[in-house]
Amino acid sequence: MAKHSTLFEVVLNWLFPPHCVACNKAGYWLCPSCIDQVIFFEPPWPSLMDDPWPLQGVRSAARLGGPLREAIHCFKYKGLRALAGTLGEILYDCWEAEPWPVDVIVPVPLHPQRLRERGYNQSTLLARELARHTALPVAEHALRRITPTPPQVGLNAAQRAENVRNAFRCMDDSLSGLSILLVDDVLTTGATLRACAQALQQGHVHAVWGLTLAHE
Repeated sequence: MAKHSTLFEVVLNWLFPPHCVACNKAGYWLCPSCIDQVIFFEPPWPSLMDDPWPLQGVRSAARLGGPLREAIHCFKYKGLRALAGTLGEILYDCWEAEPWPVDVIVPVPLHPQRLRERGYNQSTLLARELARHTALPVAEHALRRITPTPPQVGLNAAQRAENVRNAFRCMDDSLSGLSILLVDDVLTTGATLRACAQALQQGHVHAVWGLTLAHE
């Protein structure tokens, strides 16, 4: 796994020495032993959605469970932004194994209200890390979540699809004709990725692929 520490990460680790979120081992936010327990997907990629339309394809780096589940929970809900580097490398390794012909990375957005509550968008942090490794540009504000939908947790596939229907809007006309890599943290039914892809298509993009850190 590639490792390229930023100055921010070096300073942060000096001020707040990392401990593995899964086993508490010093020196890591997610230690090698815990990473070895993660079930990674590899080519040939498993089918994660019965029908990915309107996406051209969908891929997740690993199965959600064990240490990775704990890491994503801490990253997403406990403010541990320092995990972005490690999780971003996991996402990059998945991307590097078989890159798609994309022009720009777009993170799945949070509604402004939830963004204010959380203070950051975990998907944007992942997109930035992926961009750092791939040199692809990130269009952080290309999509806007215009409806403050309830969390998807606990909803079935049909309810999830209805919950996010027309919840997103493409805000960037400059994406017209481009191929998009849509990035999110977790894929469950794919309803959110589909809704985002439909909004991007209304912005006349050429194609959309979906890449997530984990599949539930």
